[in-house]
Amino acid sequence: MKRRHWMILSLVSVVLLLSGCTEFDQPISSESEGFWNEFIVWPLVSVIKYFAESLGSYALGIIVVTIIIRLVILPLTIKQVKSSKKMQEIQPKMKELQKKYASKDAVTQQKYQQEMMALMSNSGVNPAAGCLPMLVQMPILIGFYHAISRMNATPTIDLGTFLIFPLAEPSVILAVLAGLIQFVVLMTGPAMDNPQMKVMMYIMPFMIIGFGIVLPAALSLYWVVGNIVSVIQNLVIYKPWNRKKSEPATTGGAKK
Repeated sequence: MKRRHWMILSLVSVVLLLSGCTEFDQPISSESEGFWNEFIVWPLVSVIKYFAESLGSYALGIIVVTIIIRLVILPLTIKQVKSSKKMQEIQPKMKELQKKYASKDAVTQQKYQQEMMALMSNSGVNPAAGCLPMLVQMPILIGFYHAISRMNATPTIDLGTFLIFPLAEPSVILAVLAGLIQFVVLMTGPAMDNPQMKVMMYIMPFMIIGFGIVLPAALSLYWVVGNIVSVIQNLVIYKPWNRKKSEPATTGGAKK
């Protein structure tokens, strides 16, 4: 079941990525045709322009739109958190099923899958809930990059600067800052027992820094602001300081 969800997620990501890679260096306007332009790129450009004109700069427009995007996907994030907590609660029962159906023959594995799905259904766990925020944010992120690139290619639009950083050009400082805050996001998020997830935890900040070094600073600004919002969300939802207090006690008990 997990494999199927990841396959769907990968296919959707590839389609969106390919959609976002076309016409990235072409001017954008309300007359631009195509589903991607009409329903993703131009709406984002319009909202950024609206707030930029209201607040006096594209940097402030990008910051406001980023916060709005994060607030829009907040209900999905909360749903993901609830699903993750329920998943942690049924971990002992899942391990019992793994031991019970340890045999790798087809019949045993079919029974294992059936009982696993029944366990998740009865516990109210939805495996797809963890993918929802990513599925929603992926087209927005690609569309945001596309919007910035297209705005930068439009002669009538001047993205200007954020502090001393030209938004139309890459900024190493903003890229590094985005990566560092991404690391804080992961540290304040849910505890990870999966070794592969822990590896990704350390790789993601470096990926963001790498992309930020070559992409317009406007996108790094989006990451910086978005990650700051994510840190605040994690502090409110996960309360990582409670987790840190409980870890030494658990370890001490184990030693005794």
